[in-house]
Amino acid sequence: MKNIIEENELEMMGRHSLAHVLAKAVVKLFPTAKLAIGPAISDGFYYDFDVETPFNQEDFSKIEKEMKSIINKGENFKKNIVSKDEALNLFKNNSYKTELINDFSDDEEISLYYLGDDFFDLCRGPHVENTKALQNYGFKIARVSGAYWRGSEKNKMLQRIYVYAFKNKEDLLKHIEMIENAIKRDHNKLGRELGIFTTVDYIGQGLPILLPNGARIIQILQRFVEDEEQKRGWQLTKTPYMAKSDLYKISGHWDHYKDGMFIIGDEKNSKEVLALRPMTCPFQYQAYLNKSRSYRDLPLRYNETSTLFRNEDSGEMHGLIRVRQFTISEGHLMCTPEQLEEEFKSCVELAIFMLKTLGLYEDASYRFSQWDPTHKEKYIGTDSQWEEAQSAMENILNHLNIPYSIGVGEAAFYGPKLDIQIKNVFGKEDTLITIQIDQMLAEKFGMEYVDKDGVKKNPYIIHRTSLGCYERTLAYLIEKYAGAFPLWLAPTQVKVMNISDNSLDYANEISKILKENNIRVEEDFRNEKIGYKIREAQLMKVPYMIIIGDKEAETKTISIRGRNNENASLLELNSFIDRLKNEIQTKKI
Repeated sequence: MKNIIEENELEMMGRHSLAHVLAKAVVKLFPTAKLAIGPAISDGFYYDFDVETPFNQEDFSKIEKEMKSIINKGENFKKNIVSKDEALNLFKNNSYKTELINDFSDDEEISLYYLGDDFFDLCRGPHVENTKALQNYGFKIARVSGAYWRGSEKNKMLQRIYVYAFKNKEDLLKHIEMIENAIKRDHNKLGRELGIFTTVDYIGQGLPILLPNGARIIQILQRFVEDEEQKRGWQLTKTPYMAKSDLYKISGHWDHYKDGMFIIGDEKNSKEVLALRPMTCPFQYQAYLNKSRSYRDLPLRYNETSTLFRNEDSGEMHGLIRVRQFTISEGHLMCTPEQLEEEFKSCVELAIFMLKTLGLYEDASYRFSQWDPTHKEKYIGTDSQWEEAQSAMENILNHLNIPYSIGVGEAAFYGPKLDIQIKNVFGKEDTLITIQIDQMLAEKFGMEYVDKDGVKKNPYIIHRTSLGCYERTLAYLIEKYAGAFPLWLAPTQVKVMNISDNSLDYANEISKILKENNIRVEEDFRNEKIGYKIREAQLMKVPYMIIIGDKEAETKTISIRGRNNENASLLELNSFIDRLKNEIQTKKI
C-alpha cells in the first residue's frame, strides 16, 4: 500500500510540475496572457488563463510543442520564499495573483517557484528538480472550456485548458481510450439520441425537458419506489412547492441556505416573501405537528415524491446529474433514541436494496459527512449536540460494517449524514442517496412526544432518500447500461414489425394482445425493408423485436429477435409473454 501511495504522490508531483510548464509555454506563445490558477487533478491538471482571444484547436499543437521544448531543455525548478509585500510587487500586473496574495496575512511568508530564469509562479510545491524528469510523461491537451474566476458568475470568464498527464505514454493512451469509451456512454449524448431528455437555451440551464422515453422511465422508478416504501411502513404525504420565508426562518434554511434558494418577492418591499422549496423536511414536520404524539406513535415514517428547486451555479450544471429543478424520493422519520439505530439501519437497507435492484450497488461508495468545528457559523446547534449526533452515527455505521470515508465540513447545517456516492463515466463523483441524523430541527419546530415517563421530549429525526434524485439516477442508469436498460425499465419493451402488408393484420393482433398484458409495445408498420427496421430498433436499444412475415401469420407464431443481434427464433406468443412477465417481475438485470 505504501508503494502505491508513494507512486501516486510522484505522479501528482509530475502533474503539478507540468502545469507550470504549460503556463510558461502559454505566456511565451501568448505574451498578453494572464495566469490564474493551475492545480493537479486525478487525470492530469488544468490551468486558467485570461486571454484576449479564446484558445482553439490549432493552438493545442503549438502549446504542446513548446511544452516539450521546455522539458527537453532541462530547466530547473527553484523555490523562493518572499514576503507578502514582495509578492504583491512581483505580481502587480496580475489582478488574479494579487487577489490570492491578499488572502494571506501580512506577516505570512509566500512560496514562489521559478522555472528557469524567466518564469515564476505562486506555488507551494512540491515539484521535480528538473524538467528532464518529465520526459517520460505522457501528456495531451484534452480540451478548453470557460471557467469563472473562483467559480463565481460575478467574476470574469477565463479560459481553462485541461491536460491529461500520466507517468508514461502507455497510461496516457489507456486513459484516452477510456475517455473515448466514456463519451459513447455519456448520458448527455445517449440521453438525447435515445429520446430521453433535451434542453432548451431559452428555458434555462439545469432545467431539462424529459421526453416520452425519459418520463416513462421516471414514472416506472417512482411507482417502484413508492410501492416498496409502503411495504416498509412509510406513509405518503403531498406538500406545497413553496412557502413563506417564515417557515425557512424557523428551520434555519433562511440563514444557512438562502443563497441556494429561489426567492419570490422583494424582502424590502413585499409584505409576503416566499421561496420555492429546496427540501421537504419543514413541510413534512407539519404532518407530525398536526396532532399530539405519544411514544406509542413512534417510529413515524413519512415519504414523499418531492419536486425541489436549488439555485445551483450555472457552471455546475451537467445534463441530468446536476440540475436546478429535480424530483427526489424524500422521507423523514421521527423516532425515540432507543429506536434510532434500528430505524437508521432500515433506511440503509432500503437504500442498498434500491441500488442492488438497479444494478448500481457495486458502483457505490460511502462517506460519513461531518461538521467542521472550526467554522461553527455554518451550523446550528451546540458542540455537545453535534458530538452526540456524530457519535450515534459513527456507532451505527460501525455496527453495520459499512466501509466509509470521512468528509469533514460536508454535513448538513443541522446534522451529520451518510452520503452514498456514485461516479459518472468520467470519474466525477456525486451523491445519489443521503441518510441524515438530526436532533436539532425537532426542537426548533416544537416537535414533541410524551414518553413512557409522562415527560415531553423531542424525537430524533432521520432525513433520508431511498433512491435519491430521479434525474440523477436516470443519468447513472443511462451510463451504466449504455442506454440498453433492463427489460423492466425499458420505455419500449417490445417493437412489433411486419415484413409486408400481407402480415399487417396479424402483427396488429400481436401488438394488441401484448398491450393487454401490460407490455410496453411500439409498432413499426412502415413500408420499409425489414433490415432497416431492425437496425433502427437496435439503435434505440429496444430489448425485443417481434418480426411478423407470411410464415408467422400462417402458423400463428412469432419470430423473436433480441437487441444484441441474436438470431431470430420462432415462439408461441403465450410462451413469450410468460418469459417477458418473469423477466419484468424479477427485475432481471
